[in-house]
Amino acid sequence: MRLVTFNVLHGRSLNDGLVDPDRLAAAVAALDADVLALQEVDRDQSRSGNLDLTAVAARALGASEHRFAAAIVGTPGADFRRPRHDDDGRGEPCYGVGLVSRYPVRGWHVVRLAPAPVRAPIHLPGGGVVLLRDEPRVVLAAVLETPQGEVTVAATHLSFVPGWNARQLRRSVRALRALPAPRVLLGDLNLPAGAARLVSGWVPLGRRPTYPAAHPRVQLDHVLADRRGRERLPPVTAVSTPATTISDHRPLVVDLG
Repeated sequence: MRLVTFNVLHGRSLNDGLVDPDRLAAAVAALDADVLALQEVDRDQSRSGNLDLTAVAARALGASEHRFAAAIVGTPGADFRRPRHDDDGRGEPCYGVGLVSRYPVRGWHVVRLAPAPVRAPIHLPGGGVVLLRDEPRVVLAAVLETPQGEVTVAATHLSFVPGWNARQLRRSVRALRALPAPRVLLGDLNLPAGAARLVSGWVPLGRRPTYPAAHPRVQLDHVLADRRGRERLPPVTAVSTPATTISDHRPLVVDLG
């Protein structure tokens, strides 16, 4: 079983600043994931050609099961609103997370996470600092039928606001405990490896720096397993963070078998 988490930066390449669906599909296909968690995912956004990027990824992997969960309806960093229900935003631009599986899905579950109540400083790539309004976040979970039996997997992208992301992580793992074990959380947690382990109490299945993509120095992207039921997962056989043609993050690839 290959688990992958990938913050795709809405499919954009840092080389030319463009979103090319064929390039995105090729990058995803090269990962050969059985379960793929995606963050910074667009659906019907003009900047990414009004595509459903989760569906593009699912086709690239030949995966029959996929779902997108909107964290916001509208444009990130501009005008947006919280979704009013899980299928809100059809026909409108949306932004959130995606989950793709080659295994059958027995059930989908969505957990909504509130944004930080204050603006937070962000360092710009070219220098300077800007205060940004935080956005709502979402956890998308699926109970899978795998050769090892039922496995709950979830995708999320937590806040960039220090402390608030830790609060969201605690909320996420509490919610996932209501679903069948073993449980695995994949995503960009905006926390380094040590903090993610301590806050969640879950076991990291892969320890590799993932950000920034060109020369990774810190691990923001994680695959964490709940200690309860961990023994029912196959052992980790390989961990990698391959370079790709898109995004400012590298994917984290964890092989179990």
